[in-house]
Amino acid sequence: MTTENSTRLTLADIDLSDLRFWARPLEQRAQAFAVLRAQPDPVFFTLPKIPFLGQSPGSWALVRHADVAEASRRPQVFSSEPSATSPTDMPGWMNKYFNSMIDMDDPRHAKIRRIVSRAFSPRMLAKAEDDIARRAARIVDELIEAGPGDFVSQVAVRLPVEVICDMLGIPARHHRRVVELTNVIVGYTDPEYVGATLDYSGGTPRIGRLRTTRMLGTVASAGWRLHRLAARLGRERRAAPTGDLTSALVNANIDGERLSPREFATFFLLLVVAGNETTRNAIAHGLKLFTDHPDQRALLLEDFDGRIGGAVEEIVRFSSPVIFMRRNLTRDYEMNGHTFRKGDKVTLFYGSANRDETVFSDPDTFDITRSPNPHVGFGGPGPHFCLGANLARREITVMFRELFTRVPDIAAGEPDRLMSGFINGYKRLPCTFTRAGE
Repeated sequence: MTTENSTRLTLADIDLSDLRFWARPLEQRAQAFAVLRAQPDPVFFTLPKIPFLGQSPGSWALVRHADVAEASRRPQVFSSEPSATSPTDMPGWMNKYFNSMIDMDDPRHAKIRRIVSRAFSPRMLAKAEDDIARRAARIVDELIEAGPGDFVSQVAVRLPVEVICDMLGIPARHHRRVVELTNVIVGYTDPEYVGATLDYSGGTPRIGRLRTTRMLGTVASAGWRLHRLAARLGRERRAAPTGDLTSALVNANIDGERLSPREFATFFLLLVVAGNETTRNAIAHGLKLFTDHPDQRALLLEDFDGRIGGAVEEIVRFSSPVIFMRRNLTRDYEMNGHTFRKGDKVTLFYGSANRDETVFSDPDTFDITRSPNPHVGFGGPGPHFCLGANLARREITVMFRELFTRVPDIAAGEPDRLMSGFINGYKRLPCTFTRAGE
């Protein structure tokens, strides 16, 4: 794939099913999606045959903001069932671990969201604000004491995992294990996390050419362990509620509706994954962006309270921590002159939609004063818009307030990126700063 600038790229250079594409520098990926947005019709891409999963029928890539938004608004046509998070249909034995409400349509989706949405209401988040601030202060205390190191493990991962685990009532002794297991689940194509190696025998390392027997077993094991933790906590909270989110979920009864043990376990897994991985990556990307764009850091520090809201939205737009979600056509449907057929699969590429030149002026520029900023970094409009968006915004805000107040010269080095076409993540990010008195 040619990479120096977007004018040299052609459609033939871009293979979204090739892991090497997702290992490209982020600016080169952005150039490739600009090429895809310029095509008159959606691009169809396929994945190779995967043992135990079979041959993927392929997917249409939705890369324009308008198309992603329209598909998100029409769940009756663009269905989340049988899966929204996997490029291919998972076998039934894996579905029982990962088929959460994000992979459901109404009325099942609405039932579960109605039960759990109370935990993410503005009133509940206001109650948690002081606790989030205390945690952020302690994390920065410990960062300063330890000195420069890996920003991901020392800072970015800690606040969101502590907050979501505390909300769910997960004891502190399990926090590290939760991080390890969620790393495996979202990093299912990264050899470091699944203990696999890339198979180059076909000339191209592809998602389907990982050693999939081991990969699927490792991912399923991570899901099983989180389900066990959920089951144990659920039993304890049914017998003796403690006021945490797990107690609320397992004992909720709204108009006669209750979560089944399986529904609770899969939603529990969704919460610890989404509540940990996406926010941690937004925080890590944020530090890297403010390092690479010192003018934007200076602008923020001139009026932190007045500009942090816009800065958070721009971090999420520019980095787009969640790369895609999948939808499945329930009937024939025409969109922008292209007819999708019943049974087709489409992939909503949020990062591409967030760089759409028809919606965002200078879309490849990081600008914390950007307004309006109708990004889809928390998902498109519709019933699957991220339930935890406001919690993520609060965590990012509090973390950068603490960092830029206490260690204003903190800077990021070059990241070790996650090998993934699903999460735009950093595994490690070196950071430097000056401690008081040095």
